[in-house]
Amino acid sequence: MRRVEGGAVPRPRSTSDVDILAAAGRAIGMHGPGKLTLAQVGAEAGVSPATLVQRFGSKRGLLLAFAADAAAGAGEPYRRARAECESPLAALYAVAEGVARMMATPDVLANHLGMLQLDLSDPEFRVHAVAHTRAVDAELRELLAEAVAQEELPADVDVAQLARAVKITTDGSLLRWALTGDGDPAELLRSDLDHLFRRVE
Repeated sequence: MRRVEGGAVPRPRSTSDVDILAAAGRAIGMHGPGKLTLAQVGAEAGVSPATLVQRFGSKRGLLLAFAADAAAGAGEPYRRARAECESPLAALYAVAEGVARMMATPDVLANHLGMLQLDLSDPEFRVHAVAHTRAVDAELRELLAEAVAQEELPADVDVAQLARAVKITTDGSLLRWALTGDGDPAELLRSDLDHLFRRVE
């Protein structure tokens, strides 16, 4: 193990930043960014609030790190689904279902939407939100282009426009479910995507 000046051996971090940011995401789902405390994130991650301050500086610093990490990893669910699924459209549905399953209750979705308020009102958060949106758009366009190439979709479909419609359908379907509380969000989302794709056949 590398020694630092003076011969001291640095202590390894028992909880990585990746684990802490994942815990922050779960805590946001439980409490929302406005009511979130470092103690709540620390309890979820198994670290002290002082450790969070040492690594991220403040609650704002932690939330910005969470937003940046979410943007950097926005394409990962699509790449993982592409590797696991038998077709591009199956991969798209798998990602959509994964998103729906994360929103276990309307309250969880509402708490995550609290980040949207920051994205829209705070320029530092908006940078990451824009990057996240563009990354998702790029992944959707790629999946849909592959679906066209494999004849799952018509050759003349406007891939860019359809990718936009898929994202709007996904967001709108989950929001409507959160408002009504009716049905299973994953099943409703699948039905709405089915309807969208039937219109382009």
